[in-house]
Amino acid sequence: MSRKAKILRKTKETNIAAEVNLDGKGKYQIDTKIGFLDHMLEQLSKHSIIDIKLIAKGDTHIDLHHTTEDSGIVLGEAIKKAAGNRKGIKRYASALIPMDETLTRVSMDISNRPYLIWKVGLKVEKLGEMDTELFKEWFQAFSQSAGITLHVENIYGDNSHHIIESCFKALAISLRDALEVDKRIKNILPSTKGKL
Repeated sequence: MSRKAKILRKTKETNIAAEVNLDGKGKYQIDTKIGFLDHMLEQLSKHSIIDIKLIAKGDTHIDLHHTTEDSGIVLGEAIKKAAGNRKGIKRYASALIPMDETLTRVSMDISNRPYLIWKVGLKVEKLGEMDTELFKEWFQAFSQSAGITLHVENIYGDNSHHIIESCFKALAISLRDALEVDKRIKNILPSTKGKL
């Protein structure tokens, strides 16, 4: 079964196309016109081993909010679509990721019950050209569109770049583990309800 998807979202604020392959090799082509966001999405692809192509054009002359949020929506929708009926996936995963002085934990349930817990404090207002408050917006949009219960907690750290990068890397490892198909249950939905 191919676990690939394409999503196109066009609004008055953004025009975003995304392609994902959940069983890829971590190859990426990312262009949101936001340098730091591109860097984070490249990390997400590389460490999740999900092939991601995401090309965005947005109203960045106003600010970066719409492009950031909508890229989370589109990528979440693409991953949800590619996961299909979710039969056989491990569903739950957690990752504890260090980056120099920083330690971050991400836990998830691919439950089709989206919810975000965000316990990440940052000492600066901008990383590159991005307002740091936009990172929560990206994770919120992603978790809602992907149908994922997502807990993101920075346990400690000083450098804001390291903190955010560890959040994306922990998300990557958690996605990689939760979306993995367990051969013992490859045709079984991982729920006692019989539905996700």
